[in-house]
Amino acid sequence: MNTERSVHTVVIGSGCAGLNAADTLTALGIDCLLVTEEMNAGTSRNTGSDKQTYYKLSLAGDEPDSVGDLARTLCGEDMHGDLALAEAALSAPCFLKLCALGVPFPTNAYGEYAGYQTDHDTRRRATSAGPLTSNMMTEALERAIREKHVKVLDRAMAARIVTGPEGVAAVDVLLRDERRLVRIRCACVILCTGGPAHIYRDSVYPESQHGMSGLAFSAGAEGANLHCWQYGLASVAFRWNVSGSYQQVIPRYVSVDAEGVEREFIADALGESDALSRIFLKGYQWPFDPEKAEGSSRVDLLVKRETDLGRRVYLDYLHNPRGYHPERLSAEAAGYLGKSHALDGRPIDRLLRLNAPAVRLYQDHGIDLTRDRLEIRVCAQHHNGGVAVDADWQTAVPGLYACGEAAGTFGRKRPGGSALNATQAGAVRAAQAIARSRRPLYEGPLPETGWRLPTGVLAAFQAEMSRVAAFQPDREGMRALMSRICRTLDSASPADPGADDFEPRLLLWDALVTQREVLAAMLYALDEDSATPGVLVTRNGDNCRVPARPIPDRDLWFESVWRTYRESHQLT
Repeated sequence: MNTERSVHTVVIGSGCAGLNAADTLTALGIDCLLVTEEMNAGTSRNTGSDKQTYYKLSLAGDEPDSVGDLARTLCGEDMHGDLALAEAALSAPCFLKLCALGVPFPTNAYGEYAGYQTDHDTRRRATSAGPLTSNMMTEALERAIREKHVKVLDRAMAARIVTGPEGVAAVDVLLRDERRLVRIRCACVILCTGGPAHIYRDSVYPESQHGMSGLAFSAGAEGANLHCWQYGLASVAFRWNVSGSYQQVIPRYVSVDAEGVEREFIADALGESDALSRIFLKGYQWPFDPEKAEGSSRVDLLVKRETDLGRRVYLDYLHNPRGYHPERLSAEAAGYLGKSHALDGRPIDRLLRLNAPAVRLYQDHGIDLTRDRLEIRVCAQHHNGGVAVDADWQTAVPGLYACGEAAGTFGRKRPGGSALNATQAGAVRAAQAIARSRRPLYEGPLPETGWRLPTGVLAAFQAEMSRVAAFQPDREGMRALMSRICRTLDSASPADPGADDFEPRLLLWDALVTQREVLAAMLYALDEDSATPGVLVTRNGDNCRVPARPIPDRDLWFESVWRTYRESHQLT
């Protein structure tokens, strides 16, 4: 394996975070290379919801807001305050950059970016460009890097982050079409490979997304809050979140057993009026939340019970749920649907009035909600944990940064849509830190790559992970799965990069390494007090709680900030 090239910074991944990192690095004068398995694959390009949310500082109306207020909303007992402050401070600049690049976030007649309130928020900070907001972001950011002539190595899979005595030294990359490895020496790496989508079977992540968090863990990075996942209802024939409008129009929930017997199981369990209210609330209170287990999250529990019994669960938009009548709705549901002129008719009629693009999206993928029922399950939706980073999004490995969903910047709860803001803010912070660091290339000798990869059994591990380590964890089942994963990794055999099965072996290795770390964090969290504050840090299966760093005190006196800025940027 010969060094094909040297570059200052390698960006791995072509989603919202990776593209913005490459664009910002180039604008700052840093020579970078974007490595991607497939430019049009991944979660950013291929996922969304009824109207995919971008969460930002309020930019409309008379409601007061500030960077500090936003940081306090983002920051819980298990999120570091300096990360929250950086995401809040960069919220408006990053959002307005996307607007300038052509992402069509709506404004009123006077240019205000009107917003709405999402789960875990206190204000109307959320906005949306429609069901495909992140897709539009990637298209706009890709145009930006193409205009800057950023170097892109497509159809290339990062296989190992190589470290030297002082941190990052190179990346070994599999050229997928040629089935050979090349080594790219570099001073820095920004890992933007998304969440570990390939560790679960029941997942809303697109099939083109799997994540590569194992690259960072194997290089010596730590995990942060790896036990913190969001689970929610999703369609399975075409993987998509059935949140927001899909629930607010109050569809009929029906399960079907092996004999074809249908049940309106939510109405059976809760009563007709209560069922209507909780289904509506799922639109706002989207992810499964144990604190709402007797509220809107009871819907998730009931769906899971039906699927565990071997029944298939569907959303039916052609018929109203049993007992539906505007007078039987809660005041909140009746008020919302009435103001939206979507109170009468069938669920499909209400959905077409409320959010016609949400119907067209399924039509584009072969599912016609005006004719077809929609099969759903409770699925892994988003990883709120990830690779641990500091306030510059640098990991415990010098020169290795992680951005987007790969980074563990959230705790158990986060405002809906804040992940998209985090992709942009984290990418800017990492790029700026790299530009300041002037980190040199490591010129010394490096070890050869020697993988020990297991054979292809990923589907079985994914299925068991969904069974024992999802939103209803099975402690003994998790321990048994952990032992099986460790035995498989320990007994692995070397693989030839030129072999036909090298790529799936590499994905399996990454999934098992990540599953091992996630399971270790989950088991530790189950054994401790559920109210324990702090960030859960995991490294090589060992765990500890550390206090969350507070939101920093900062000097906002303009003359002081201006002087410090000039000095740090070497301005006269």
